[in-house]
Amino acid sequence: MDALGPWFLVGLCFIIFAECGLLIGFFLPGDSLLFTAGLFIATNDIKTPLWLMCVLLSVCAFAGNVVGYGIGYKAGPALFNKPDSKLFKREHVDRTHVFFDKYGPRAIVLARFVPIVRTFITAIAGVGRMDRKKFFGYSAIGGVAWATGVTILGYFLGQIGFVRSNVELILVLLVLISVTPIIVEVLKARRERKAANENSAEVTQHIERIRPNDA
Repeated sequence: MDALGPWFLVGLCFIIFAECGLLIGFFLPGDSLLFTAGLFIATNDIKTPLWLMCVLLSVCAFAGNVVGYGIGYKAGPALFNKPDSKLFKREHVDRTHVFFDKYGPRAIVLARFVPIVRTFITAIAGVGRMDRKKFFGYSAIGGVAWATGVTILGYFLGQIGFVRSNVELILVLLVLISVTPIIVEVLKARRERKAANENSAEVTQHIERIRPNDA
């Protein structure tokens, strides 16, 4: 807020837009920023009315999805076939594919509340040529639920004395909560890889044991 000064609202809107649509925005802290915006409106540190903040952020979240869909539609296949780079990791795409396959079109709404996934899923919807009307409909619902919901949550919790007195602690907790799904998925993936490797080793040992008999 201090760095952006009077441009805070513009910066916040751009960050929400980038995280929802530009692939390089996957690392941006959308959840904590939405919560912080609502909290600081409650403490009167931000003068923007709550309703206007919610409208602007919801529009930016939806617009980001529209742009992300267009990126996936036009350049997605070529982009996603590239090897890993410092910012772009194939595992992010694979995780998002699994999420999409599991929940179907509802994933567009649910992904709003899952960091990283909410960034990549829009482009993947474009790559898969998801029906535009259906995509835009789910994107609008998810954008309002996420941007407005988290901002309002911050606003009402910001009226509680303990929250106002421990803003840093609350934001740390919010970040931890937001990354919990990622941690769970990482641990799950490690267990699955370990199990697969153990099965592969057992199969190899079994083959080695029966080869002398065949000979």
